Amino acid sequence: MKTLIGIPARYGSTRFPGKPLAKIAGKEMLLRVWENAMKAAAKFEGCEAIVATDDQRIVDFCRAHNMNVMMTSPECPTGTDRIVEAADSYPSKPEFVVNLQGDNPLCPSWFIEAIIGEYYKDDKVETVTPVVNLRWSELDDLREHKKATPFSGTTAVFDNNGDAFYFSKNIIPAIRKEEKLRENSEFSPVYRHIGLYGYRMDILRKISKLPEGKYEKLEGLEQLRWIENKIKVRCVKVDYRDYGKMASLSGVDSPEDVARVEAVLAELGEF
Repeated sequence: MKTLIGIPARYGSTRFPGKPLAKIAGKEMLLRVWENAMKAAAKFEGCEAIVATDDQRIVDFCRAHNMNVMMTSPECPTGTDRIVEAADSYPSKPEFVVNLQGDNPLCPSWFIEAIIGEYYKDDKVETVTPVVNLRWSELDDLREHKKATPFSGTTAVFDNNGDAFYFSKNIIPAIRKEEKLRENSEFSPVYRHIGLYGYRMDILRKISKLPEGKYEKLEGLEQLRWIENKIKVRCVKVDYRDYGKMASLSGVDSPEDVARVEAVLAELGEF
């Protein structure tokens, strides 16, 4: 098997216990994530998906819905560690692993496809993550949002090959002569990072053993640990297509987020 889409799903969330099985518009969140994973997996030969959990209730739910699932150690400190354990234990050893968070029901399937497609195109890549080129209006919204929550939203800068120089909670790069640039294009030079990752399996094992990085600690961004250790992070450009409303939402962290996701789904007609 070439690729495994791993979905970490922990039942015991402090802020939202039982979160993976919470219903969103009548359908469990984990099932929505699984369906998105299946859409992406169907596009590639040798691609499968698995839910990695530490709770029997999630195992029972997955089996009842014909979802591939594996019980992992409750001692796993992060979702990434859970995915490493699942991938290492998987009978068909994957070459490449996507970490698809079980609390992100709005992640478009084509974002997952873009990550996997980059590996199928270039199997030398070490890690892969999507970025979205912000229109000027979207950059204005991000700037305004950061006045209230400065550590929300991550931006990235990368070389001509797509390999990242840096990720930041600040908006980078700084922009000189912005008015002139606005006249010439509807798109700004800023790329917003989407927190979705694919890893070559040998690199994923290496990452799981690395200590916290200096810049990771300052910015709160785990991918900076990889760059500090000379692991390349390939940025692939994606867009939200007609699903622009999703751009303002990330994962579901609290019960209040459920209503926000349902409102977006209702507007998109995706119930």
